[in-house]
Amino acid sequence: MKTKSYKNTDIEKKWLLLDASNKTLGRLSAKISSILMGKNKAQYTPHNDLGDYIVVINAEKVKLTGKKMTDKMYFHHTFYPGGERFTSAEAKMAKDPTSLVTMAVKGMLPKNKLGRKILKNIRVYAGPVHQHTAQNPEIVEL
Repeated sequence: MKTKSYKNTDIEKKWLLLDASNKTLGRLSAKISSILMGKNKAQYTPHNDLGDYIVVINAEKVKLTGKKMTDKMYFHHTFYPGGERFTSAEAKMAKDPTSLVTMAVKGMLPKNKLGRKILKNIRVYAGPVHQHTAQNPEIVEL
């Protein structure tokens, strides 16, 4: 018996809607990255983008456990000498609420061309309103 390798044309991608309100950031992003890679399907193929499209709403209401909101620091370098910049999760959430979810999911995807391609299949919105009603996203409970 041979192992079947599926192509992008063999699979029909679905649109899924996730509500991030009162969900823990790490658990939410682990579930999202698994769905984006297609690991929830029987046709999972590691070298192809077979995952579904995901729309995340209420990203501003995501939770961080403990004192992570004030103590967790995000690192960025400007590529100039001495250009290290650290930002707390609280400041990042105040500036752009969608960045925490996007960065957490990005960190759980493969670090290659396929990971960058898969990351384009997620849409994150701070509030409950999104622009993808025409795709009829299926509501998923975590």
